[in-house]
Formats: sequence, structure tokens, C-alpha cells
Amino acid sequence: MPGTSPARFAYKADRLKPLRAFCQVARLGSVSRAAEALFLSQPAVTLQLQALERDVGLPLLERNGRRLTLTREGEALYDLARPLVEGLDTLDAMFRDRIRGLDAGELHVAAGASTIVYLLPRIVEAFRAEHPDIRLILHNVTGARGLNLLRDDGADLAVGSMLDVPGDLAWQPVVSYDPMLITPRDHVLATKPGIELADLSPFGLILPPQRQTTYRMVDLVFQRAHVPYTVALEVGGWEVIKQYVAMGLGISIVTAICLTDADAARLASRSLSSFFPSRSYGVVTRRGRQLSPQARAFIDLVHRLGPAPREA
Repeated sequence: MPGTSPARFAYKADRLKPLRAFCQVARLGSVSRAAEALFLSQPAVTLQLQALERDVGLPLLERNGRRLTLTREGEALYDLARPLVEGLDTLDAMFRDRIRGLDAGELHVAAGASTIVYLLPRIVEAFRAEHPDIRLILHNVTGARGLNLLRDDGADLAVGSMLDVPGDLAWQPVVSYDPMLITPRDHVLATKPGIELADLSPFGLILPPQRQTTYRMVDLVFQRAHVPYTVALEVGGWEVIKQYVAMGLGISIVTAICLTDADAARLASRSLSSFFPSRSYGVVTRRGRQLSPQARAFIDLVHRLGPAPREA
């Protein structure tokens, strides 16, 4: 428009520092946490944010309770600045990886226990065979801990199951598994024809802790169907759950990924896909972050080997 000029950065010779401070505050939601991540004082970060807002002529951040959030203009700048800042910050490592080639360095993968035990063994075996000089570190973490590790650069990628995908992360589902009812082999539900959700009500369920996805999904399905249910025992780990079911301490709803041929001797299983959604497993990465050659090679193996030849 006549009489107006576009927003302009006045500090062209030192543009990266304010943009880096802005991106860290946007990612962490706090000036103090951003200052710690940048090894700067809080006043220094605040001055850089003020200079950035002054030079673009627009508000970029606003306070929402104790957390700083992006304005609409801030979101637009963050989408543009984040890949540039992260690309420059990782340039040295990326350059060293490129010079040394693929078969060097290390790769950090975050995953939950069930993913590590049931999904990743074939993938890890193939990765080690193809890239023996890469040090592979598996972080056994679940839920928010795994995502925070990814956000804080403690992991290059994560593998597992997700219900809700935050906006700063990218999710690539690879393989799905049916929800399964497991009981002792002599249980009345093992051979009952035409099983209904209400048939599970008289029997105590053995479920993972409430904070985990499986428990939340079971509760949601029963609540929506207005079917009562009882939790007899909460315990972590599919192997422990299967053992307790085999002992006759209750029944359970698990994902088919955890059922092996050896389980058929002690457990009866049947699909509950008519009542519960299937569980997808895949790869989680940070949006805008450039993946190393090692990470790309691992993700390629997940896509090639992830769909295990196992039927419900």
C-alpha cells in the first residue's frame, strides 16, 4: 500500500541470535527455559525478543497464564525461521556426517518397552548388520517423556503408537495391530460364540496403568457404549499382563503386537476389532528438523520391516 513499507530486519549482520532466541522461546514457552538452553541470561533473551518485535513491527508472543504463546504473526515467523535456525545449528554435525559417510556416528531412538520388545528387534538386527559402525542407542521411554526427549534433541526420532499428534511433531504410521481379548484357555469367553462388549463386564480386567494409551482407550470405549467394567489389576508390561491372565487372575485387552506363537499354549485370544480401534505404530520426528543419514536409514528399515508377518 502507498505510504507503508514492509517489515524489515535492521540487524542484518546479526540476524541469527534474535531468531534463535525467538525459536527457543516459542518451542519451550518460557524465557527462562530458553535462556538456559541458549546459555544466556534472561535479560539478554528478553532484549533479543524485544529487538525482533521492534524490527518486524508486530507482536510475536503473548502471555497465556505462565506460558508464552505465539501470536498469529509469531506462528508465521516461527514456521519460516525454525528450519533455518535448526539447519544452521546442526550444520556442523550434518557436515561431519556427510564427510564421514553414513557408516559413522550414533543414532538415538526413543521407544516404549512394547515397541522395543515386539516391533524393533528385526529392525535393529537389520540396521546393525547394514551399518555396524553406527552406535545405536535405544531410550526406553513412553508417552510425554519420549516426546520431550525428541523435542530436547535427546533423540533423533521416536518409534511407537500415538493417539494425539502435537503440531510440532510429524507422525508416520507404518503398521496396525488388532485389539485382542486374552483369557486363560479354559475361560468361558475363550469359546463363546458371537462375543459382545457386555460379555466382558462380569470379569475383572488386567490393564496397564491409567496414564497409558491402552487404559484410556479401553475406558473410552466402555464409557461410550454405556457398558460397566471392572479393573481387577493395574500392572505395566504386556509380558506381565499375559502371565497374570494365564494364572487366572483376570482377563485383558491387549494389542496383537504382543502375542507370539508361544502364547497359544497358555492363552486364548480373539479379536475385538468390532469394538476397539486398531493400534498403529510408526515413526515420530520433529517438524522442520533435518534428519541425519543415520536417521533416514533407520526410518527406511522401519517402513520395510515394520509390518511383521503376524496375524491376529
